[in-house]
Amino acid sequence: MRKALIALTALAMTVGACQQNGKTEEGNNDSTGASKVDRIQVPVPVFSEDSAYAYTAKQVSFGPRIPNTPAQEKCAAWLIASLKQWADTVYVQRTTVTGPKGEKLPCINIVGSFNPAAKQRVLLLAHWDTRPIADEDAFDKTKKLDGADDGGSGVAVLLEAARNFKTQRPDAGVDILLVDVEDFGDPSNENSFCLGTQYWAKNPHVPGYKANYGILLDMVGGRGSQFYMEKASQQYAPGPMRMFWDVANQIGYSDIFRYEDYGSYITDDHIPVNTIANIPTFDVLAWQASGQFPSHWHTTNDNMSVIDKRTLKAVGQTILQVIYTQPFSY
Repeated sequence: MRKALIALTALAMTVGACQQNGKTEEGNNDSTGASKVDRIQVPVPVFSEDSAYAYTAKQVSFGPRIPNTPAQEKCAAWLIASLKQWADTVYVQRTTVTGPKGEKLPCINIVGSFNPAAKQRVLLLAHWDTRPIADEDAFDKTKKLDGADDGGSGVAVLLEAARNFKTQRPDAGVDILLVDVEDFGDPSNENSFCLGTQYWAKNPHVPGYKANYGILLDMVGGRGSQFYMEKASQQYAPGPMRMFWDVANQIGYSDIFRYEDYGSYITDDHIPVNTIANIPTFDVLAWQASGQFPSHWHTTNDNMSVIDKRTLKAVGQTILQVIYTQPFSY
């Protein structure tokens, strides 16, 4: 996926243009008014790792979610229907983007918005597509992969968060952005990754959209995963990132959320959100102490066998703790 290392100077590069199409808005616009900056402590919902696991498996059941395949349309329909159950408003962006070899790729970005009138907002995002080939596989680099962790897990955590937001409305406005065509890129061209997010950053679901900060989830369900502090995230969103790590450590996940940094800048969806949309956003992304991505990354081993409920729980419960208890500004 975008998961190549990039130099600091590359962060300022203009991301490649995407072809535009339209945007449709679905759902109703029920909301509760502006949110408060001073937080009143409320009970935090309990994140269900079982639900998140089931949501991951459901995505995998559609097959690889590759642009221009039936699985893309089927999974998109399920994601839209799921968010319509919980969100106040659901926006669907359907457009066409250009792949690294000039391919015209259908792109479906989906946004579930909670408390749409609230001024204080948090953006939560994850990509839902899968890489078209297992190019890191040791045996057959032409095979397709399930993308259970890389794609599926981040979306699953956000869907379970959305279910909780419906049951217990947070003070803040929360926007869950599920982006498409993140992982179709060519490693020799950094700008060919994150095409759905590049499009959204230039054409947000609400004109002039702003959020206090953003949280990107990517590969957040693997067994034994650890999350270190990625350098671009530290550059653009140091306060929100430190807060998130502190909360995770306070609620018992110090073995998973580590304060050491990657030592590298990672090309991921937070880059266009930071550099184009100008929303300070950090990346929660699995990494190994050896300085590499998990061994199942971009291989056929990225299936349900690598998904661990405790990892899903650690990320999901931290999300809920942050949304319901922490300040909105840093």
